[in-house]
Amino acid sequence: MWQRVPRAEDGRVTEIIMGLQMSLLEVLALLSAVALVVARWLPPTVRPRVTIAAGAVFVLSAVVLSVMGIRWQLLPVLAGAGLALPFAVAPLLRRRTGRPSWRAHRWLALPGSVACVGLIATGPVAAWAFPVPVFPEPSGHFAVGTRVMQWTDAKRPETATADPHDRRTVVVQLWYPARKSPAGAQRAQYLGRTEHEARTVSDALARGAGLPGFLIDGVPRAHSHAVFNASVADGGGRFPVVLFSPGSGGVRTQNTAWAEELASHGYLVAALDHPYDSAVVVLTDGRTIRTTLTSTGDRDKDAASAADATAVRAADLGFVLTQLGRLDRGEIAGPLTGRLDTGRVAATGHSMGGAAALQAARQDRRFDAVIDLDGYPHGPLSPTLRRPTLALTQTITPETDRRYIPRLTKVLKLNTATSYRLTIPDTAHLTFMDGPLYLPPVPSIVGTLGRTESPRVVAATTLAFLDTTLRHKPADLADVLSAYGDLSVYGPGDDR
Repeated sequence: MWQRVPRAEDGRVTEIIMGLQMSLLEVLALLSAVALVVARWLPPTVRPRVTIAAGAVFVLSAVVLSVMGIRWQLLPVLAGAGLALPFAVAPLLRRRTGRPSWRAHRWLALPGSVACVGLIATGPVAAWAFPVPVFPEPSGHFAVGTRVMQWTDAKRPETATADPHDRRTVVVQLWYPARKSPAGAQRAQYLGRTEHEARTVSDALARGAGLPGFLIDGVPRAHSHAVFNASVADGGGRFPVVLFSPGSGGVRTQNTAWAEELASHGYLVAALDHPYDSAVVVLTDGRTIRTTLTSTGDRDKDAASAADATAVRAADLGFVLTQLGRLDRGEIAGPLTGRLDTGRVAATGHSMGGAAALQAARQDRRFDAVIDLDGYPHGPLSPTLRRPTLALTQTITPETDRRYIPRLTKVLKLNTATSYRLTIPDTAHLTFMDGPLYLPPVPSIVGTLGRTESPRVVAATTLAFLDTTLRHKPADLADVLSAYGDLSVYGPGDDR
């Protein structure tokens, strides 16, 4: 259960009640709506005062919420209160005019009250199922800063367009250890640099999932803990680098909670948008590039398409690592010059991004470790992987692709370095991203770990792996990982 966490967000005080995030105005609208319905059943001596107070609070809250932008989850609350309001106020008005007070008979009033309460209750249930995501507080001793970069690879043509002069461009978001910002500093908008970009991305993600955009309209309202362009932390030396590729149709911000947690522990996380693959990419010149990837329904054709996309992503990861090296050397201006340890680098990714991480590490010796977050290994299995690898997988069910675990196991067994495959109980594919923070808690979608435990488990396991492989901290990694699920370890030359 989320604890109550007060923070400034768009000038509002945010309440988190039993895992349900509602603003103070939304809570007031909800409580006053309930009071309007209940007033009908109170003793006559207190009924007028409760009705007047509840009606005034409800009307004021509704007006202010309408001006600020009302969430769809509150519409049933307004409807229920709107139905109850005339029946609650009418007796008071008749009494003031001297006419006999009229009240509905119980046989009519009781079902009406139940219907109104049912409508009002739909509001908080919907807000619980589709909340404004609340990001867990990073547990490391560093504050977190973030900035967005856009880089073009002059040596690589853009294969998704017919323009021979078009060159591959990627958008990269960096999360890094930062100095503590002032208490009133604006936290980073989730999903984008601006609210407009966040809403563009949110709508694209909803379309990609086949959902009406309004269902997740709370997502672009969210703010994470990072501060845009915050000053880099004074301590910590050089930061090991973690590159991240999102899932097919995913976006650079989809693992923000995870990225902030790593950055708070002294890592530099660089997450990519892959144009024409990510759901939508907003470039600095305002252009919007939407995904061109679609499923044909033909398994062989889709596999070939996924392999091609994985190869492009792997090349993107290598290019971004080159740019980070230039950034560290001062060839690209920025406050992170001299602070990046590009000699300690991990390639990571979720879903197809995990496949890209595996492929990038096979092809580029600059990567020292790999983390695959529930990603099917698309593409060729050669050259042989030669880096420590951690593969986190969802709970295996009869619906899981039967080819997944055998192929992943083959990749890990061929590795000349130690590999770990950890299957975490009560997880689903979207457990390994921010999905549990804002999607309905449907087990087949986000698992059953919950909104608190899901990000904690993913961060704890990956941090243990990174600390051991990149920072060489002494630890029995197998013992640490096995505490979180079913662990298989594959050593060099192990043919189990």
